[in-house]
Amino acid sequence: MTMGKSFSKRKMLLLGPGRSGQGKDHRRTRIANAYFSLFMALACSVNCANLKSAFILDIVLLALTTYISISSVQEIPLSDMGAEHSAEEVQQEAFLWELIGSFRYLTPPIWIVLIVVALTWVGWFPFLLFDTDWMGREIYKGKPNEGHAYHLGVRMGSLGLMLNSVVLGVTSVILERLCRKWGAGLVWGISGILMSFCFGAMLIISYVAETTEYPSSGIPPIGIIVAAVIVFAVLGAPLAITYSIPYAMISTRTEPLRLGQGLAMGILNLAIVVPQVIVSLGSGPWDQLFGGGNSPAFAVAAVAAFCSGLMAIIALPRSSITRARTHK
Repeated sequence: MTMGKSFSKRKMLLLGPGRSGQGKDHRRTRIANAYFSLFMALACSVNCANLKSAFILDIVLLALTTYISISSVQEIPLSDMGAEHSAEEVQQEAFLWELIGSFRYLTPPIWIVLIVVALTWVGWFPFLLFDTDWMGREIYKGKPNEGHAYHLGVRMGSLGLMLNSVVLGVTSVILERLCRKWGAGLVWGISGILMSFCFGAMLIISYVAETTEYPSSGIPPIGIIVAAVIVFAVLGAPLAITYSIPYAMISTRTEPLRLGQGLAMGILNLAIVVPQVIVSLGSGPWDQLFGGGNSPAFAVAAVAAFCSGLMAIIALPRSSITRARTHK
């Protein structure tokens, strides 16, 4: 799985390769991240669970955003006078060993952001991996390739993901105002707590579904279905925040170190990819340890999300991003 990397690539395509001076405009970076969240919402529909449709849509959007990035940015050709300067820039490219070596320069505030990001994605990956599968297995009590119950659950999960995208889009539009009013750290922390409550609600819904006797049709009671779909929809709000605030946070904290935007995003990607690998390798054995099902992974996700939200509220200043803007 390369979910974290693909998100970052789409984000860089949407932002476009601007000049180096533009990286210091934190308001524009924050708004661009909000637009990225909005476009992610618009790209998802009821076909999100259909892999063929999702891949085709992904190819079209990737080609479109690449064309926009290439055609809308005017690059300045390198001259002979700038050859010496360009050679110096090439030497400063963030190769893998430089990326790893840069960790010794990171300050405690940057480490806090990275830890919160890592815990946040430990919470997100079980949901991103098992969302519709959870609906098909634990809510509709179906099995893949056996009957229609599982596929009905997957379709209902797709409806939940569509509503999730609607909430994600609305949140991305009002996110700038929320950050100015409450502070980015507090908004990020509240989103983590909300994630934790939603994953906890999924565990409760799974327990209720397991202990409830379904009618002969095999369709779950309407209350269970509505509760599950509502949880899917509500999770769109913290997902929009996950796609935007961490990038602005890491940008403002790495600027004094003069690491560059590319290296800063590389460091942030490591905080996303490492939890992804851990969850991908450990979720299967962890679920089997408790008899199968997705609930054990969601329990870990709830704990990780709660810890990330609590750390963000306590350790991240509420006005960090807005303060950087006013000092310009």
